[in-house]
Amino acid sequence: MNEKRPIITLKEANELQKTYPTPFYVYDERGIAENADRFNAAFSACKGFKEYFAVKATPNPAILKLLKAHGCGVDCSSYTELLMAEKLGFKGDEIMFSSNETADMEYEKAASLGAIINLDDITHIDALERVLGSLPKRLCMRYNPGGDFQIDGQIMGCPREAKYGMTKAQLFEAASRLKKLGVEKFGLHAFLASNTQGNDYYPALCRLLFETAHEIEKKCGVVFEFVNLSGGVGVAYRPEEDSCDIMSIGKRVSDVADEFEKKTGRRYKIFTESGRFMLAPYGQLVTKVIHFKHTYKEYAGVDACAANLMRPALYGAYHHITVLGKEDAPKDAVYDVVGSLCENNDKFAVDRSLPKLDYGDLIVMHDAGAHGFAMGYNYNGKLRSAEIMKKADGSFELIRRAETPDDYFATFKGIYKEFDR
Repeated sequence: MNEKRPIITLKEANELQKTYPTPFYVYDERGIAENADRFNAAFSACKGFKEYFAVKATPNPAILKLLKAHGCGVDCSSYTELLMAEKLGFKGDEIMFSSNETADMEYEKAASLGAIINLDDITHIDALERVLGSLPKRLCMRYNPGGDFQIDGQIMGCPREAKYGMTKAQLFEAASRLKKLGVEKFGLHAFLASNTQGNDYYPALCRLLFETAHEIEKKCGVVFEFVNLSGGVGVAYRPEEDSCDIMSIGKRVSDVADEFEKKTGRRYKIFTESGRFMLAPYGQLVTKVIHFKHTYKEYAGVDACAANLMRPALYGAYHHITVLGKEDAPKDAVYDVVGSLCENNDKFAVDRSLPKLDYGDLIVMHDAGAHGFAMGYNYNGKLRSAEIMKKADGSFELIRRAETPDDYFATFKGIYKEFDR
């Protein structure tokens, strides 16, 4: 069982909310740094290994600079993410660009930065040639094997349902065409499962990509430089779940590479682009109890909503809840913890056993450091919250201010005179 610990204490949260009203996100600088070092150490036997952090998971400059200092690159999926990477000093091989239905300006920007471009579809070859004129000397291709991705009979993911990637037949055709267009080095990428539990996913995917890359090499006369295992390694959102053992995973991936090299004489670099594993456990949403409702159920209303943390509404995802100051109190009350959106799925927890709540209680929602703030939106005119970093020395630093109504109205200025003042 994983004990869920808040990043901040009740005393710290009370002090913070004097300056930064709830809701707000708080991140653990020390935890992020230590996890990045542990992740890199896990794959240290894989020569040339690099983690490309998925910017989409937590697009904050403080996070990206911290990860850069610990040897990580970035995986970008849009023009704006590429701009952020550029402003923070990432360039060339430090950037992987993985997108789909890609706009011309995005390919242009990725190429101008020297990023490794990951082609999602065979038809994108024509688009890339049209936009760039001549293709980069190195390109990556995204693979979708179709069907179900199974390990020991257990379905880990359903690639057949995914909009991403090329079939194997398309990979052969794409590699041959790209070779004729001057591409000299290739990579192969796949993302076949999300938030996997256990330690089997990366080793099995590594074997699949190694074998597929080698098959393409032999058939098409091309040279592969790397495989990208993407993300997919999960975290324990529930206390009763076991965390993945990243050291074991890295060792097993290295063993696959050793075995493959002995068999074929070929060894490819291994890249990853983890977002969830790198950040989810190290970010938490702090919100305040502001209302109660006693109808057919007991509701506790908080000042955060799905616009702050969308995963429970979108996926029915579980996020553990701690009530600050009541960590050791008996959980003898049952609530639906809800936000204020005009949508019935705006529920952070349903029938959740918690300590008896009172007005003003501060609640921490765990494991929100990836795909938490990043998925925020402005429905119902809700404004996105502040983000705060708890520094390694215990101090706190604002790393993104909360939005204001002026931010919300900014795109109307110059169009409607009422908003120009």
